[in-house]
Amino acid sequence: MVARSDGEHYGKMLVFQFPKQKVVFGPRQIVGRINQDQVISPQITLWNQQGSEVIQGTLLVIPVEESLLYVRPLYLRAAGGRIPELKRVIVAYQNQIVMDETLDAAIEKIFSKGVAARPPDAEAASGDAAAPASAPLTGGETADALAELARQHFERAIEAQRNGDWARYGDEIKQVGAALERMTKKPVAAPPQPPQPPKK
Repeated sequence: MVARSDGEHYGKMLVFQFPKQKVVFGPRQIVGRINQDQVISPQITLWNQQGSEVIQGTLLVIPVEESLLYVRPLYLRAAGGRIPELKRVIVAYQNQIVMDETLDAAIEKIFSKGVAARPPDAEAASGDAAAPASAPLTGGETADALAELARQHFERAIEAQRNGDWARYGDEIKQVGAALERMTKKPVAAPPQPPQPPKK
């Protein structure tokens, strides 16, 4: 259940229903998995031991089709410093958690070759092959372009959050979700070309 914060829809409640046969991790489970991750947890501990303070930003929850994508920024504040610096971005989707320097780099790890990574049983059942990252997706967009678009909206959302502009924050997060959802769409196959008559 979520509450909208954009303009005339401010305060309206939405309820998302997910398929019962599919495991969808909730926010608390994701936070627990982040804190126990074999790559992320030691890195946070190392930064804290070096005299810096690691600040875990707000966990963003973005609906993508029948699942949820989680984004959490990590800030690092040097000893004696006042202004935290964005150091890493954590992205979690389905059973995957990755951390990278930027949102688009983390998204590239999560979304394999322009199509959302799926569990092995789902891929075996569908038999669909993933499209190359440079291949146009539905609507003629490429995965790289959509990742860049999602990154831009994410940065605007963080800026709006700092300024307390929650209406803009909600709209930017919605745009992040829309860009990521378009990345999960299957590429449109080119229509078969009719045979050409032999040249005389």
